[in-house]
Amino acid sequence: MAVTKKYSQLAHQNILVTGGYGLVGSHLTEKLVNLKAKVIVPKRSHDPQSYFNFKKLGQKVVLVDGDIKDFKRVWDIVTKYEIDYIFHLAAQAIVDTAYYNPLETLETNIMGTANVLEAARLYGKIKAIVVASSDKAYGKLNKVYEETDPLRGDHPYEVSKSAADLISQTYFKTYGLPVAVSRFGNIYGPGDLNFSRIIPDIIKSIITKKTLTVRSNGKFVRDYVYVKDVVIGYLDLATQIEKCQGEAFNFSSDDMLSVVELIRQAEKILNSKVKYKIMNTAKNEIPFQSLSYKKARRILGWRPQYNLKTALPPTFRWYTLY
Repeated sequence: MAVTKKYSQLAHQNILVTGGYGLVGSHLTEKLVNLKAKVIVPKRSHDPQSYFNFKKLGQKVVLVDGDIKDFKRVWDIVTKYEIDYIFHLAAQAIVDTAYYNPLETLETNIMGTANVLEAARLYGKIKAIVVASSDKAYGKLNKVYEETDPLRGDHPYEVSKSAADLISQTYFKTYGLPVAVSRFGNIYGPGDLNFSRIIPDIIKSIITKKTLTVRSNGKFVRDYVYVKDVVIGYLDLATQIEKCQGEAFNFSSDDMLSVVELIRQAEKILNSKVKYKIMNTAKNEIPFQSLSYKKARRILGWRPQYNLKTALPPTFRWYTLY
């Protein structure tokens, strides 16, 4: 089944994408525009060389003023534009920033999510709302995460995602709001300008021929999932919302690697040498994180279509144009 036909129910729908300027948000917005949806994106400051601008998405969507921490503004957007679907991706997503500025992180990630959900509840006409959580919501479990595992965030960023995740689920359980929660591993792809993340930083070090600094001890393990697979996961949740029952779904890949293993893979795939220095200064980060996507495969029919070998080269090419 062609992707466009599969998601044809989103055509001509009014869709709010919070966090639409971010890596996932911009790729999701691009896909929704291609599906002929009317996309509404709250404005925020962003890099002029972002993927959002690179694809001239500002000319193809409705840009509105708004901050998810302001309930009245969220309510005004939802009602004025008669929103049908919401993809809530807006968040303070940087672990280091959360460490140094916990209040902003907690307000944005917890109350921002509550504001979006409450506006959707009061409006009463939302067909589906998909909330972006994270593998960080699980906290430190020292095992491959499954959706039945408890959410045990310890530090500000993790706790903010755990709380937002649970709040989203309670809006289904208590009010019947058509909610689904996504939990992804480390997402990469064209347009990620956060060079504190390992894949953009590896690519930057190759292009600039400078030494890569690794914050951890190099042994931290993560899943790496391509942004286009992430977008399909979001679309699957929204268009199969009746199967979701307010639950969370893990999405990941089969690329589970330590930082040093990732560097070696990148060297091989991109035919480049990466000089790196282990700093071992990471604060409040979890040594092992990996997600099982069996539930998403079983219920939604989702599985990753990309891996590092197929996705890293086009990602690298985008940065050479940046």
